[in-house]
Amino acid sequence: MSVTRAGLAPLIVFVALGGLLAAAQAQQTPPVPAATPAPALNILVVDVQSLLQNSKSAKMVRQQIEQKRTEYQKEMSAQEGVLRQEHDTLQRQQGSLSAEAFNQKGRDFQQKLNDFDKSMQGKRQILEKANSEALEKINEVMLKIIADIAKERKANLVFLRSELVLFDQNFEVTDEVLQKLDEQLPTVNVNFVAPVAANAPTGSNAPAAAAPAQPAPKKKK
Repeated sequence: MSVTRAGLAPLIVFVALGGLLAAAQAQQTPPVPAATPAPALNILVVDVQSLLQNSKSAKMVRQQIEQKRTEYQKEMSAQEGVLRQEHDTLQRQQGSLSAEAFNQKGRDFQQKLNDFDKSMQGKRQILEKANSEALEKINEVMLKIIADIAKERKANLVFLRSELVLFDQNFEVTDEVLQKLDEQLPTVNVNFVAPVAANAPTGSNAPAAAAPAQPAPKKKK
């Protein structure tokens, strides 16, 4: 019997210690914090392309750009007609001029073609720059209006209409943005100024613009 008691005593102590260790570990383990609930989604949808098509300011920009483009086209067409006449005259003079005189006239005419081509490129750049700056003004006001509406409605997501396939029409705020945009920016004056290239050479150091290839003048026989 003494052997039995001796064998049971360590087992009882071990079980008791195990219970104490489990209780200590339970006291040391920090409680798991409750998960923070995710905020409810509040979504807005804006059709920016529609705003840039239908707003008063955007329509005014397009009108001014088209007027200036038409003006440039008339100007360049008139210059092109003059150059064609000069080219025909030069061809008729080929037989009556010396090779040196004809070659000089050919070089002068080529320079005029280069200048004409450079002028066309410059006008295209003016139109592109004017349109870009005008649209930037519209976008700046439009984004501010969208941000104000999102803040007012406590929206946490704003989507472009072009990025969505299906959505609840109640999320759309394009008409509201359009109304405010027309009120805050009814007109935009387009500034037609030639862009200045960084470190662009000036004067005689400026490279001539590429011109269409012209046949070499024939030498006088």
